[in-house]
Amino acid sequence: MKVLLNCVLLFLLMQAALAQATVPLSKASATKTQVIMLGTGTPIADPDRSGPAVAIVVNGSSYIVDCGPGVVRRAAAAAKHSDINALNAENLKIVFITHLHSDHTLGYPDLILSPWVLGRKEPLQVYGPIGLQSMTDHILKAWEKDIDIRTSGRANKTGYKVQAHEVMPGIVYKDANVTVKAFLVNHGSWDQAFGYRFETADRNIVISGDTTYSDAIVKACNGCDVLIHEVYSQAGFDKRPPDWQKYHSHFHTSSGQLAKISGDAKPGLLVLYHQLFWGTTEDELVAEVRKGYAGKVVSAHDLDVY
Repeated sequence: MKVLLNCVLLFLLMQAALAQATVPLSKASATKTQVIMLGTGTPIADPDRSGPAVAIVVNGSSYIVDCGPGVVRRAAAAAKHSDINALNAENLKIVFITHLHSDHTLGYPDLILSPWVLGRKEPLQVYGPIGLQSMTDHILKAWEKDIDIRTSGRANKTGYKVQAHEVMPGIVYKDANVTVKAFLVNHGSWDQAFGYRFETADRNIVISGDTTYSDAIVKACNGCDVLIHEVYSQAGFDKRPPDWQKYHSHFHTSSGQLAKISGDAKPGLLVLYHQLFWGTTEDELVAEVRKGYAGKVVSAHDLDVY
């Protein structure tokens, strides 16, 4: 009897061990969200920094935030060098626009037309502020002859189309991979400018867009895994002409202000982008932020992956 009980006990232990061994398999298949900095630049014509654009990639799907100059080619570079197939041109299907400044939207025609020419069949889904529909209509009108010739030839008749969604604060998009929330930020005289929060199975990511100091960033992040925020160097700002100081202080965030925001928001990682250096080095800009913020901070470059 004792031998029988021992055998039963051993069998039960083996079954429990086997069941437990299957748990990591499901965890291993859990999503891994990637953040790819397609462009970290400003209106300054820096050949090393394309216009503002960030990609969130989840489960083989890409979600683009802003489309500065060079966005499609930067996505292609990321697909090639980081082996991220979701950023191949034909897979660029969804974009969120923070605001309609030219440096954030000059790549919009590129994002509409180039992936279509290269094989995208689905209409581009675009979410953004009031005025987005008008901008979209004018772009399609400007390229109507190109579209007519291509659709009369070999190009498909659907991939150039755009479904533009002018959004309000709150949940603006949701699918099996991600929930996207828009929140208003203060970008000078713009009547509507957004930041976005991306919630996936394994990460919460907040992108500021262009903004001056805003409590909305603190509330949106609130311990998020990654906060991607624009910034300007205070030391560089101090050397700017008074009229430019007035402009930038109403439209953008200083290194000291960002330190305060980050200290209150407590992100796991603070990523600087859309950096305005004005003669300050990258290390000096990071040091300015670190004077008031003890958390982890990096200054992003084009094609960085987090």
